[in-house]
Amino acid sequence: MIRPDQEGLSESSRAQVAQVHPRPTGTVSLEGLHGTVKLPAPSAKPWRQYLAFAGPAILVSVGYMDPGNWSTDLQAGAQFKYHLLWVVGLSSLMAIVLQVIAARLGVVTGKDLAQCSRDHLPKWTRWPNWLSCEFAIAACDLAEAMGSAVALHLLFPGISLFLALLITACDVLVLLALQRFGMRLIEAVILTLVATIGICFFIEIFVLPQTTPNFPEMGRWLVAPDLREFFRDKNMVALAIAMVGATVMPHNLYLHSALVQSRQLQKDDSAIRRALRFNTIETTVALSVAFIVNAAILVLAAIVFFPHLSGVGDAAALPDGHGGMIAITDNTDWIQVAYQTLAPLLGTLAASMLFAIGLLASGQSSTITGTLAGQVVMEGFMHWKLRPWVRRLITRGIAILPALIMVGILGEKANANDLLNFSQMVLALALPLAMFPLLYFVSSKRVMGRYRPGWILLVAGWLTALMITAMDIFGLPDVWQAGIAVFKGTGGN
Repeated sequence: MIRPDQEGLSESSRAQVAQVHPRPTGTVSLEGLHGTVKLPAPSAKPWRQYLAFAGPAILVSVGYMDPGNWSTDLQAGAQFKYHLLWVVGLSSLMAIVLQVIAARLGVVTGKDLAQCSRDHLPKWTRWPNWLSCEFAIAACDLAEAMGSAVALHLLFPGISLFLALLITACDVLVLLALQRFGMRLIEAVILTLVATIGICFFIEIFVLPQTTPNFPEMGRWLVAPDLREFFRDKNMVALAIAMVGATVMPHNLYLHSALVQSRQLQKDDSAIRRALRFNTIETTVALSVAFIVNAAILVLAAIVFFPHLSGVGDAAALPDGHGGMIAITDNTDWIQVAYQTLAPLLGTLAASMLFAIGLLASGQSSTITGTLAGQVVMEGFMHWKLRPWVRRLITRGIAILPALIMVGILGEKANANDLLNFSQMVLALALPLAMFPLLYFVSSKRVMGRYRPGWILLVAGWLTALMITAMDIFGLPDVWQAGIAVFKGTGGN
């Protein structure tokens, strides 16, 4: 019987397929979306082929500009100006390396990272790997829920933060409606939300006359940071760990290796190489856009807030637009402060409205990919299948609970920014459990055969994993203290 992905191939080509790319056993990733997007003929124009492959990395990229990124980048720019811009650049570069490798694993093996882990790692690793990934997804979903809730609360002041959290828990209905219509519609909606975020920040920085970036100074801190200053400041280190966790997310590695299989990939040698080439290009482009967005958030905070805060110590304060001042302390909620002060500082209400609209788009786009990632890891590690709405309710319920408890108990003292930052620190700590298996698989000729990456990509991947792990170990005490402080309402930094 001829497999659908081998239609039109000669007998010799099918034999080659069987040798280099055997059909995966067991369930496929994202069964309802697997192999649903057709690809043009290899003779088609390059731009048509690129558009056909484009999509998976765009979905993955929204996790790199979710509300967790907003909170960490805002705080970094406001407190340290451009001094942590190099962290945004380095973490984005590390993300590109790891996501290219994850996409390569999915294309070559026909399996996602969770399925490969189940097949090639000892049986006892399934539960800890699955639980750690579920914990990371819940932490990420917490950031998305909290970010969306804050955006609703800011856009509609009559809605309390507690009620806004409950409203965001219902966005499962939107996701279910989208999945019913296929992969391309999901990708189109995500692309629209990403474009909304990008347009909002383009206007904030390049259209509003009060915000003019200092490109030479930005370039200096991007490529030549002061590392001695960095390691002497424990607040800067803890924030950098949160920024890395907000950018390089463990569950995105699982998700990307599954999403690339939504294309109807031919499994002959030339088709595999074509898929690898265009997925690499798409990943680089999509995550470069995410880097620009993250850098824009940090730059906006550096331009608008840092001049009002540097050198004034405990007396730091920003105007709230109603004749009053907002005191800036270690416990400052930078997302809410940004919304309240952008308008008076820049002299236009549009500044605050654009900020809130972009934040809402960020939270809603990320919530879609979080559910898809949860489906991938549960089915891949455990071979459990749940209806999408059940899966979504479980994930969102786990994520919403700590936020509801915090807001319900602390009330006005509840700090969304600190909770978001702490959730990103948790993501950074969970990264090694996803990075090292991924790198182990793609480094193995037994798993990858002739498609094992070259030494440059492998060295970059292993160095990335070691750097992130070292940073996690170095900053673990600060992360623990930050978590305790967050839920006491005394500030995460």
